[in-house]
Amino acid sequence: MSRLFRLAAACACVLGLLASAPASAERLKDLASIGGVRHNQLVGYGLVVGLDGSGDQTTQTPFTVQSIINMLGNLGVTLPPGQSLQLKNVAAVMVTASLPPFARPGQQIDVTVSSMGNARSLKGGTLVMTPLKGVDGQVYAMAQGSLAVSGASGAAPSGGKVTVNHLSAGRIPGGATVERSVPTTVGQGDSIFVELNDADFGTAQKVVDAINTMAPGSARALDGRQVQVRAPDDVNQRVAFLGRLEGLDVTPAIQAAKVIINSRTGSVVMNQKVTLQNCAVSHGSLTVTVSNEQQVSQPNAFGQGQTAVTNKGGVDIKQDGGNIFNVKGGTNLADVVKALNTLGANPLELIAILQAMKASGALRAELEVI
Repeated sequence: MSRLFRLAAACACVLGLLASAPASAERLKDLASIGGVRHNQLVGYGLVVGLDGSGDQTTQTPFTVQSIINMLGNLGVTLPPGQSLQLKNVAAVMVTASLPPFARPGQQIDVTVSSMGNARSLKGGTLVMTPLKGVDGQVYAMAQGSLAVSGASGAAPSGGKVTVNHLSAGRIPGGATVERSVPTTVGQGDSIFVELNDADFGTAQKVVDAINTMAPGSARALDGRQVQVRAPDDVNQRVAFLGRLEGLDVTPAIQAAKVIINSRTGSVVMNQKVTLQNCAVSHGSLTVTVSNEQQVSQPNAFGQGQTAVTNKGGVDIKQDGGNIFNVKGGTNLADVVKALNTLGANPLELIAILQAMKASGALRAELEVI
């Protein structure tokens, strides 16, 4: 049994114990959000200056030169026509930020700065004042400040290079100042809407029951995601009501059985409701070996030929015998993991086996590939 499967079996045992225990309640604010209370994305184009020779190669990024000329023109510096700028300490960047709900002018938010040219590193750079716009084209924040880049790089005289983490992007904590607020309307009239993060009719009904226990007759479910709640008209009373609402304890309904497969890394994750029926599985490994051997052909001692190098290639295909395994069904995650471990397959083979089990109907779970 491989180390990965031993770890999966241990996790399954823990999940099995948790499954036998009563489900724990969660706060409503962890399961849902209030309708209308949302973040808004901001984006801007700017320049990072002060780099140590690791900026854009201006001959290959003409937009960087154009931006520098425009910025200098706004600052009262006029360059002669046809001037060719060869700058190494400047980089063109995209600046992104998330404007939180109820943000007011003067508040500060974090920004992410990402290179859009061929700069090698943004480490040590300073972002020049950059307007951040929303989807409506209005400026909602202004960003400026020194970048924090969590990475490092080094190069040897012989040409070797080592890079740790990513150097083409960084963050500026509190690097943008909000200049315009976004009107946020909580609810319509005397009602607000509680929107579940994951649509589920059972959880929606439990949310309704919890709210009606606190305020009888105030909540009703509109569908599997949205719950309408009557709230006080007075602003102060409505804020206090929402504070109590978000603190309610709700026991979510049991989610559907699901298996998540990451085809790039070979990771397989199952939730505790995955079950398996009896089935027979046969799998074997196929190995293809391609060889190329160089041989030297020498002419005779008194011959007129020349020495020649020839390539002798070969292809060998080997397929291990595949035994048929009887996989016993399981009604909980621990039994499923134990049954899959009997196959002795590696993670990549396990992905193919799970897909075949799903197609045959033996795997009672939703299969999702990411």
